[in-house]
Amino acid sequence: MEQPSSLPSAASTTPQTQVVDRLAQLPWWLIVIALGGVLLLWQFLTNETYITILSRVVSGIGVTLTVALSGYVIAIVVGLLLGLGRVSSNPVVYNLATLYVQVVRGVPILVLLFYIALVVIPLVLQVFGIRPATFDFTFRAVIALGLAYAGFEAETFRAGIQSISKGQMEAARSLGMSYAQAMRYVILPQAIRRVLPPLGNDFVSMIKDSSLVSVLGVNDITNLARLYAAASFRYAETFNTLAFMYLSLTLLLSLGVRWVEKRLSEGRSG
Repeated sequence: MEQPSSLPSAASTTPQTQVVDRLAQLPWWLIVIALGGVLLLWQFLTNETYITILSRVVSGIGVTLTVALSGYVIAIVVGLLLGLGRVSSNPVVYNLATLYVQVVRGVPILVLLFYIALVVIPLVLQVFGIRPATFDFTFRAVIALGLAYAGFEAETFRAGIQSISKGQMEAARSLGMSYAQAMRYVILPQAIRRVLPPLGNDFVSMIKDSSLVSVLGVNDITNLARLYAAASFRYAETFNTLAFMYLSLTLLLSLGVRWVEKRLSEGRSG
């Protein structure tokens, strides 16, 4: 008996099928976003309502980026210390770091913002005899957002450190390095290189989550848009503009993260 042919049939290679296959491979999600962006850009150029909204909200971009960048620096520094604590052999350090991580990761970020900004920071300031009014809510929001994200960055650093083989630590110690020296000069450089892509993705997420600071009265783009919509009742136009601004920021940052990932992969292959 003849075996059925494994070659594609003639029908599957017709011009119509090839066109369908090519259409199916197009990034339709990107095309839809691009068309929506073009439509909104046209509105920003021709529609008086959108022009007014954009002029009211655009001043909050600097606040949004400042809050996100400052909070991210705090999250990276505190997260790295916590990540080192999570891999420490000292039971006290390990348990304190684990307690922080579990509590922070188990509580919604919005609740953490309220708790840190309205309870923890005033309590700390009172202990040191500083008036709480000295620090405005933008400062409190930055601290709260950074400490909230630190619990997530800690797990990213922990995973990166534990992904390095134990033999490298043993080799460094055999060369006379202390644990701290081996971690600083051998383990951490490799671990940080490996976790750069997820750290970049976390920064994109922080840009979006920075909108939560609006509940503390910080005049970022979300709060400015909310105030304008409440005063003008132009909810659709205002939040179309707000969504477009966040989407533009996150898409640009995501492209940057992908570029870094590509460069890192080329570096490994080279």
